[in-house]
Amino acid sequence: MPFPIISPQLAPILLLSLSNVFMTFAWYGHLRFKDQPLYLVIFVSWLIAFFEYCLAVPANRYGSAVYSAAELKTMQEVITLTVFAVFSVLYLKEPITLNQVIGFALIALGAFFVFSGRT
Repeated sequence: MPFPIISPQLAPILLLSLSNVFMTFAWYGHLRFKDQPLYLVIFVSWLIAFFEYCLAVPANRYGSAVYSAAELKTMQEVITLTVFAVFSVLYLKEPITLNQVIGFALIALGAFFVFSGRT
């Protein structure tokens, strides 16, 4: 376990959350810099994504000791949407619409069903 003070159940959640912050910036951060050449934003995005992988790969490796692959993927998707919603409002200055909230809630409901079968 990489962090002895953090439970094995919590470590992958924290690592996936941090990795999603990097990936959200890699995928969407350049939208505030539309005047920059595409090759440059691709390169910068790739550099940012490297750090995302440095967190996501251990998150899944350590997480597989306590979660199934389907649970890890579901967890990652819910975290991604949560991070993106915050990023969208705070960084991109785009409001979250009611339809988006409903859509995200339906995805969260799907996550509930994935984890409800857990033994």
